[in-house]
Amino acid sequence: MSKKINGGSVVEMQGDEMTRVIWELIKEKLIFPFVDLDLHSYDLGMENRDATDDVVTVEAAKAIKKYNVGIKCATITPDEKRVEEFKLKQMWKSPNGTIRNILGGTVFREAIICKNIPRLVSGWMKPIIIGRHAYGDQYRATDFVIPGPGKVEMTYTPADGGKPVTYLVHNFESCGGVALGMYNLDQSIKDFAHSSFQMALSKEWPLYMSTKNTILKKYDGRFKDIFQEIYDKEYKSKFEAKNIWYEHRLIDDMVAQALKSEGGFIWACKNYDGDVQSDSVAQGYGSLGMMTSVLICPDGKTVEAEAAHGTVTRHYRLHQKGQETSTNPIASIFAWTRGLAHRAKLDDNKELQKFASALEDVCVETIEAGFMTKDLAACIKGLPNVKRSDYLSTFEFMDKLAENLKTKLSSQPRL
Repeated sequence: MSKKINGGSVVEMQGDEMTRVIWELIKEKLIFPFVDLDLHSYDLGMENRDATDDVVTVEAAKAIKKYNVGIKCATITPDEKRVEEFKLKQMWKSPNGTIRNILGGTVFREAIICKNIPRLVSGWMKPIIIGRHAYGDQYRATDFVIPGPGKVEMTYTPADGGKPVTYLVHNFESCGGVALGMYNLDQSIKDFAHSSFQMALSKEWPLYMSTKNTILKKYDGRFKDIFQEIYDKEYKSKFEAKNIWYEHRLIDDMVAQALKSEGGFIWACKNYDGDVQSDSVAQGYGSLGMMTSVLICPDGKTVEAEAAHGTVTRHYRLHQKGQETSTNPIASIFAWTRGLAHRAKLDDNKELQKFASALEDVCVETIEAGFMTKDLAACIKGLPNVKRSDYLSTFEFMDKLAENLKTKLSSQPRL
């Protein structure tokens, strides 16, 4: 491959610790030698977020809105220990949360599958993509302890001055207990539906949405009705043209069906269900180090891709001491490939699409050929049985991927 591919405009966000080290290696060895990008870089490292009072995160989100493609490295979300470690001005919020609040959209997680990496759920031959509606419900609820006997009521007071409506929640007669009031917004549910339908069309996979509408007839029923209405009005014909479908399922039925399935579908979950099921499904596939995370906005046009794991602090401490590490870069590489693939789709750039696919293929083929990092060797052999000869160091693995990518690209004809 002699001439570089013109890749177009991309927003890149640098991150923290070991993933930041890997991020630079990915660009240096796997992206920049092959693709010319109009790169808009934002340093979301902990120190820079603190120095800019987190303005840099907001600027990055605005840039993603402008250019439609964001590719993000894993970042630290500070707790008390991190505030002390970095001498931070304050405990800054999660950059992912800040970006998500500005862009809207839904986060979809997808496993990267290699034949030789064992799965806890052996029947899962294709990924199950979980879309979590990350707004409202329990996460914005008002909950409180009821100290003793009494009535709990909920009142809706119309903004237009109409007559208030009061609902009895429970009459606590003999003792106290607990109570909860939670909500969601029609617009947020509509955005969630559009993002989910867009993801299904993009992957050309069926979409299932799960609720417990048999119990929460009004609350979960609202999710079910909004999804169905939007599907019938805007997406049904598009789905049928691609020979895929949308179905609502009860959450308990869906969990059972998912375990029995071979994968290959999108699962749209309410907030709490998505929180639980995304981790459950990730573990079923064997490794969070092999999990991509993509934020799809309701317009289907704006996307932000990142790895679904953290900054790998333990490995970074070894790296700082000059000791060898064997850190898995695959999810971070796939953040780049998914972002570039979306750029290719927006621009109808077949060369860039082909490059993104080739790099993903190289990652999987290299692991399936027996070249891998220590975490994957441990998945196969069990950690106590892993010898040094079973895995490559961080840098050795990156070099192997770069070598295999060059070989693959040189054998492919230019479009």
